[in-house]
Amino acid sequence: MTRDTMAAQPCNILLISPDAPLREAARSAMNGARQSQITVIDQTIVDLADFTEADRASVIVVDIDATKREHLLALQRLMIRIAGRAPLIVLTESFDDAVGRWFLQIRVSDFLRKPVKPEDLLRACLKALRSESPEGDRQAQVVTFMPAAGGVGNTTLAVEAAMQMHQSGAAGGQTTCLIDLDFDNDACADFLDLEPRLDLREMGERGERLDAQLMEVMLARHDSGIMLLAAPAKPAEPNGLEAAAIARLLEVAAGRFDNLVIDLPRTWFPWTNDVLAGSDRIFVVTDMTVPGLRYARRLAGSIGERLSKASAPRVIVNRFQTGLLFGGTLRKSDVERALGASFAGPVANNYQVVREAIDRGVALETVKPGNSVTSDLKRILFAPQAA
Repeated sequence: MTRDTMAAQPCNILLISPDAPLREAARSAMNGARQSQITVIDQTIVDLADFTEADRASVIVVDIDATKREHLLALQRLMIRIAGRAPLIVLTESFDDAVGRWFLQIRVSDFLRKPVKPEDLLRACLKALRSESPEGDRQAQVVTFMPAAGGVGNTTLAVEAAMQMHQSGAAGGQTTCLIDLDFDNDACADFLDLEPRLDLREMGERGERLDAQLMEVMLARHDSGIMLLAAPAKPAEPNGLEAAAIARLLEVAAGRFDNLVIDLPRTWFPWTNDVLAGSDRIFVVTDMTVPGLRYARRLAGSIGERLSKASAPRVIVNRFQTGLLFGGTLRKSDVERALGASFAGPVANNYQVVREAIDRGVALETVKPGNSVTSDLKRILFAPQAA
């Protein structure tokens, strides 16, 4: 089948699973999707007499027990049978790093931990199919958030931006990864209630040992569908990473995901320039204080001068509210004058919603749909960009 023919036809998904609730949920979700149709086999891969149905599938999904050797051997036989003709996605309740590496060695396209939402499974199928096409080689869109000062809510906005970018692109099978480069903290992992799994020592000082397979086992998956690359915090302990290691990390991640959202630390490291230079959009985050506005404008201007090829940095004023400030009044018109053309927009101050979302490890819209913080950030993220 040619790529043109494949693009014109629906995604033919073959699901092999003994899990009846999973089969019914997947059938309902995928038959309702315009771009897909599904065939279900209600057996384990071990009990399957032949793999004839696999020959007609454009994507194969196999539900296995990764703790059983016979399931792994049957999976390997199926991989030999299809010989790379169609991408294969594995579903399993639990696996360790060794099994994850083996999945990648036998060229499994993706593996998801059960329980899995039907919509996440559909997105994984579309992503796997799209990665077979020439467009699958394109690099990710990189959006970077950098704080002008401590405590301005940089991580909150980076996390929410990743959620929104994932939600916006999910229907087309796009994937999003949030990368926490503040190695003195693991705030992104805390905000999402995830285990930080990025092992900096395993990467090597220059990132020489990092490849797609190693990165895959260092990813943490959030219920929203976004992935996280974050290392356990080791305050006051030098990480020994060189600029080459950060460049390698972003290179591998950009080849794996459609969207990267980077949470940068306030401290300027030798590799900070390289991260900013590789970003499609840069947002400097500040609070609504006169010193904060002044410094944010200077920082955005300095970055713009350093990085002639990068998009001009824009300033987000977080926790925006009008009212009395040190006995005076600070209005939006004052902010616009202070920041000039670098002003990206304000994000409302909604402490209660943000705090509950952080405590629960969920998106802001899970706490309160249509909240002011999400609405403001969407307006900034998805605003038309100047040519």
